[in-house]
Amino acid sequence: MPFLIFAFAFLILPTLNIIIGSFQDATGAFTLENISQLSQPIVLSAYLTSIELSLVTAVAGGLFGFLIAYAIVLGGLPRWLQSAVITFSGVASNFAGVPLAFAFISTLGRLGLVSVLLKSVFGIDIYQAGFSLYNFLGLSLTYIYFQIPLMILIITPALEGLRSEWREAAENLGATPLVYWQRVALPILLPNLLATMVLLFGNAFGAYATAYALTGGTINLVTILIGNQITGDVLNNPGLGNSLSLGMIVIMALSIGGYTLLGQRTSRWIK
Repeated sequence: MPFLIFAFAFLILPTLNIIIGSFQDATGAFTLENISQLSQPIVLSAYLTSIELSLVTAVAGGLFGFLIAYAIVLGGLPRWLQSAVITFSGVASNFAGVPLAFAFISTLGRLGLVSVLLKSVFGIDIYQAGFSLYNFLGLSLTYIYFQIPLMILIITPALEGLRSEWREAAENLGATPLVYWQRVALPILLPNLLATMVLLFGNAFGAYATAYALTGGTINLVTILIGNQITGDVLNNPGLGNSLSLGMIVIMALSIGGYTLLGQRTSRWIK
């Protein structure tokens, strides 16, 4: 009951408030103007940029996270190293917002530790070469930092669920390790891999504080656009902010639905 009350107060009620506010004007009267404004070029561009950023970081974080998880689970590494990586992943997956932006500025900013070290020791000026921490590429690297640990945490149990008798049966039938992964392991893991990447997509799509603190709102993301509409002095339009949030809710609901369906398919394989 306490959990249901908490969920109702901080999840269901705000969602209902957003849905109702999407169809109200400043006086509280019914209107479709807020929904129609979603077709504006700046709004469509914000959704497109957010989706692109989420896809890039979900795929990159998913692939690197899977390789790291494979190394610590099936790579024959010491057990203490696996525990250390899992523990670090639990911390790093929740390290976001302003602290993460500050950490990357201190590391890869123009006067960051790595940037200065590369320039002074190796004569490599990454900013002169075209790199910037404050554009789409830099923001993607920042997001990948917390996407990889999340992937490790979620995919590790799936890798541990691969039964040794499956590999032994495949080897007895003459399968090479490559054939085993192509015909047995990868088909079993694929739904879980896709489901986790869907979850990573939703994780990046809803991020706000990291992007705002790092770029100052120069990248047109839907979360930043919502913040401008709700709290801004010039672009203040709560109705449009609610409709933008409603669009995010729809996309997040589709992501959660896809994650659930793929997760159910994986559980059938494991059983």
